[in-house]
Amino acid sequence: MGFFDALLGRTVPVPPNLDVLFTIPPAAYTLQAAIDVQPTGIGAVCFKQAEGAGVQGALDEALALLRLYPNVTMMVTHDEFGFTWFTGKQEIIDLAELVTALHAVNSTLSEAGFGPNLLCTVIGFADPKGRRRLGLVYLFKRGTIYPFAPLDDRKRDTALELQTRAALSAELPIEPELPRWFPLWDAPVP
Repeated sequence: MGFFDALLGRTVPVPPNLDVLFTIPPAAYTLQAAIDVQPTGIGAVCFKQAEGAGVQGALDEALALLRLYPNVTMMVTHDEFGFTWFTGKQEIIDLAELVTALHAVNSTLSEAGFGPNLLCTVIGFADPKGRRRLGLVYLFKRGTIYPFAPLDDRKRDTALELQTRAALSAELPIEPELPRWFPLWDAPVP
């Protein structure tokens, strides 16, 4: 960061550390023991799609790369805010494979120059009866993870989110600023 950037209050965005995603599968054991939630086999990458042939080429390349993961079915959807979601679903849950597939999508888009357009990656968890849902959200621009526990009627299970933070604070880089734990109501996960 230069002198004028500091003087004008500009900050340099944190480059995405995609390897943080690989800390989630080991943390899943802690989640299962501490709060009785398990991976759902669903995860998604969210980014703001730019216009042009370069973007379509990167999307096609990411989808082609995902054929290497036959246990992960990928869908591409768009939400009401103009974000694109790459959603991976598994019939047989293998969290390490799902995270690796999502990492491949992120890496492909980042290497194609769309790193600044990446918003987040979400990995879904739920209790065995499906009553409590939880998403671990990786924020690219912050390099941190936060829990998001949606309830019906666009409410949040704040107690579950704080309990998750306490359980995982030693294992994951948890986002320290609670106002940055924004809700992902229309996300395909959790």
